[in-house]
Amino acid sequence: MTTASTAAEAPAPVGQVAGGNALAGTRTLIRFVLRRDRIRLPVWILALLLGTLMTANSFTTLYSDPQDRANAVRSMDSPAGLALSGPRHYLDDPGFGSMLSHQMLGFMTVLVGLMSVLIVTRHTRAEEETGRAELVRSTVVGRHAHLAAALSVAVLADLALALLLALGLTGLGMEGVDTAGSLLYGFGHAAAGLVFAAVAAVTVQLTAHTRGASGTALAVVGVAYVLRAAGDSGENGALSWLSPIGWVQRSYPYVDNRWWPLLLCLALAGACAAAGFTLSTRRDVGAGLRPQKPGSPTASDALITPLGFALRLHRGMLTGFGAGLFLMGAMYGSILGDAEDMLKDIDEIQEALARTGGAGVAESFASMVMVVLTVVAAVYVVMAALRPRSEETAGRAEPLLATGLSRARWVGGHLAVAMGGGTVVLLLAGLGFGIAGAASTGDAGLLPDLVGAALAYAPALWVTAGVAVVLFGWLPRASQAAWLVPVYAFVVGYLGQILRFPGWMNNLSPFGHVPRLPAADMEWTPLLLLSLVAAGLVRLGLAGFRRRDLETK
Repeated sequence: MTTASTAAEAPAPVGQVAGGNALAGTRTLIRFVLRRDRIRLPVWILALLLGTLMTANSFTTLYSDPQDRANAVRSMDSPAGLALSGPRHYLDDPGFGSMLSHQMLGFMTVLVGLMSVLIVTRHTRAEEETGRAELVRSTVVGRHAHLAAALSVAVLADLALALLLALGLTGLGMEGVDTAGSLLYGFGHAAAGLVFAAVAAVTVQLTAHTRGASGTALAVVGVAYVLRAAGDSGENGALSWLSPIGWVQRSYPYVDNRWWPLLLCLALAGACAAAGFTLSTRRDVGAGLRPQKPGSPTASDALITPLGFALRLHRGMLTGFGAGLFLMGAMYGSILGDAEDMLKDIDEIQEALARTGGAGVAESFASMVMVVLTVVAAVYVVMAALRPRSEETAGRAEPLLATGLSRARWVGGHLAVAMGGGTVVLLLAGLGFGIAGAASTGDAGLLPDLVGAALAYAPALWVTAGVAVVLFGWLPRASQAAWLVPVYAFVVGYLGQILRFPGWMNNLSPFGHVPRLPAADMEWTPLLLLSLVAAGLVRLGLAGFRRRDLETK
């Protein structure tokens, strides 16, 4: 055999495909991604759909006549109200459709952005971090196939949500909710999702770690929301035009039905996606464009302990959630002084506030907001408590447990960071809420009250971590079910107060047993019982983990 023929018959190098087709294998990977996310994606889409439809349907009760809608307009027509909702133009013609877009569009696009970011990072950077991408690309798979498949699935999910929203809202038959507006409302969600999916396509090229890529992309989502809020609360709204969320809101579904702002989203998404593909050619598989800093030649004393090692792994996420909840608390606290004027004319909100304890409007409103802050803290707790599962499936737990480190001590380090870190982020949320609330109301006594109200939810967070470790210990493949705890707490604990869910539904959540401070009186017995339940769940979960085999993928 000649040298030329030998070279011609040699296999293509790893990550390359004969003929230079960088997208080879994309369709197969798309089917594989859909197979892996056959439960995750429908849950995301149905949750967003049902949340929107339930809220829209409740408007027929909340704003049953024009006077109710006029009262709502007066309550929202302030810088604080517009920062939380959207541009004032929606309030010029307060129908059911315009009220829905005004109050829900900005918030829901953040959730769609979260879904899109997680889809892209899960099926690109996470695949590289675990080493699976390198194995797949050693076959006939192009270098761009993973990213193209992830973006394609994100597009499919966003479009499916858009169509379901359009069909669902049109099917409600509400006055002012027409087909044209519903289509624009639905595709506004899809446009925002495409932008943030494309942003994630860039961030996964920058860092070698999934959490870093996700965190950076979600930080962009947060900045977009802040720019939108700052612009809508200002006089000219210029800052809102720097945010894709602001572009979506300025399509004005059910009001002007302008489609052209969505073209800005598509243009930005296309540019970011193109940048992601280009940047991927400038790095090796498994590496990031941002060089890693050289570590210390010797490990610190803290790193040789399970707690110190776990804290090192969690510190980025803990810092991000702490800063985010402090700012989120400060944002809500800044409008606490205007709460009475904003809500005084909405009877349903007033009734919901009265059910929290019958205190003043500021205290009752603060107790409702505390549920939202606590649910966000619970998101951190679930992520941190499930970190041992990701360490196990990635194969990093087995080498550690092959040493003298016991299973209980290894999991216990992660749980200590999850439960202790959850308490810390609650404290920071209460501090932000209290400092800004005291400044906006002129009542310095609100600071210790709101900090105490936040810390009262700590036992409920510990129960959440306990549920996660029980699932991890006994039913590891069902461990993602732990996310039902914060989701249920938000739906029942926050929306349920407004939509008047029966009381027994709230009792099924650990957060439903916490006294609603500062509106209600302090009760120590429920907190003690929740702490005991959390301790029992942790012991049960550790017992299950000691009895089962490790699972690796």
